[in-house]
Amino acid sequence: MSGSWRDIRLKQEESLSPLAMRSENSRGRLIPEPDCRVRSIFERDANRILYSEDFRRLRHKTQVFFNAKNDHVCTRMEHVLYVNSISTTIGRTLGLNQDLISAIALGHDIGHAPFGHSGERRLDACVNRVNPALRFRHEYHSLRVVDRLSTRISHEKILSKCGLNLTYEVRDGIVSHCGENYDEYVLRPDPDKKPEEIYTCEHRTAMPATLEGCVVRLVDKIAYVGRDIEDAIRAKMMDFDAIPAEVRKTLGATNGQMISTLVEDLLDNSWGRNEIRLSDECGQALREMIMVNNEKIYKAPMIKRYEANTNNVVEGLFESVFNRVKVIMERSGGKTTEYGAVDLHGLPDGDKLDGRLLKYIEEKAYEPGTLPEQITVDYIAGMTDAYALSTFEELYWL
Repeated sequence: MSGSWRDIRLKQEESLSPLAMRSENSRGRLIPEPDCRVRSIFERDANRILYSEDFRRLRHKTQVFFNAKNDHVCTRMEHVLYVNSISTTIGRTLGLNQDLISAIALGHDIGHAPFGHSGERRLDACVNRVNPALRFRHEYHSLRVVDRLSTRISHEKILSKCGLNLTYEVRDGIVSHCGENYDEYVLRPDPDKKPEEIYTCEHRTAMPATLEGCVVRLVDKIAYVGRDIEDAIRAKMMDFDAIPAEVRKTLGATNGQMISTLVEDLLDNSWGRNEIRLSDECGQALREMIMVNNEKIYKAPMIKRYEANTNNVVEGLFESVFNRVKVIMERSGGKTTEYGAVDLHGLPDGDKLDGRLLKYIEEKAYEPGTLPEQITVDYIAGMTDAYALSTFEELYWL
């Protein structure tokens, strides 16, 4: 029996569907590492994401309702956990790799900006105004976080330059997860995607490389559509009666019924196929549900009013941080340390924000020539709602 526990992962994966991604077939990490003796490579990735500071901050980032004081309103972290739960249930039933699904699900929103999609759109507009070649889209920034910005505690300096050093399949699933294509309910994986094109591929139209990634991409919509309505009901903005009768007849009248209906329909229509899909009836009903949410929640006067406030916060932060980062980078004179980071030692601190920016730039070990607008985006996108608001007040309130 000596050493038999070390084979348990391989034996478990032998029972997976022929369509599943197996650990031994992974295209690997950016920097090769010895395998863990206990965990699969994908479970190890999920743990790295779960234990990261970036993941922890998701509990204080907006899902739909900004900086909510009600403890029962969904945050970005809760949404991620819901996606993980629903996706792994589907993966288990279809015989897919649950460790891979979990890693993708836990990491899919790790690069989200504060204030949800409103903050994302405003940050995108700010950076694009300064540099038309740059955009901010949260799924691409999630990839940047796990590849470059997130760090693990280690004595080896090299680790600070490769983020979490995740496997290609997890990185691809994260950057390909976008659930904003409302008409999409049939997903077929593209295993021929080239790893070297991960930063240049248009992932909002290209499919994930694995079936596991396709599961997370579709479940992203299933997880938020009914849950957002629950929060809207709690905020007295609408109730389930606002959903068209035919949609309620197809999907159900509560969030739980909707999830159950959609998951069972997905399993019925995906079983034994190299695709993840809903029936036409449920796919169209899901789309109509999302459109109802758009009109009744995301465009509601209460949301739009607060959105105007958060837009002002993001714009004010971008303007101030960008100008300060430009000065810091100019004053550094392009000097570098042996690790390639901008050498900021000896530069005098200004106010509290200057000091925090100096520390941030040094910790992230930015390469010489990194654009100040990119550093600004990185810094603001990492903020929680509350920290963004307090920093704005620190800058602009007399």
